[in-house]
Amino acid sequence: MTDLGYLLVGWGVSLGVIGLYSLSLVRRGRTLASRVPADRRRWMTTESDPK
Repeated sequence: MTDLGYLLVGWGVSLGVIGLYSLSLVRRGRTLASRVPADRRRWMTTESDPK
């Protein structure tokens, strides 16, 4: 394997791990957000906000 091959594999693995971790964080955040009662949510807008 050439030096370029090692570089590409290293970057590919690093970006893949970061991507999978990001995906797992988003999925976990959505799951946890759905468990919060509507009156306890701290979002900037709610369904009752007129716009």
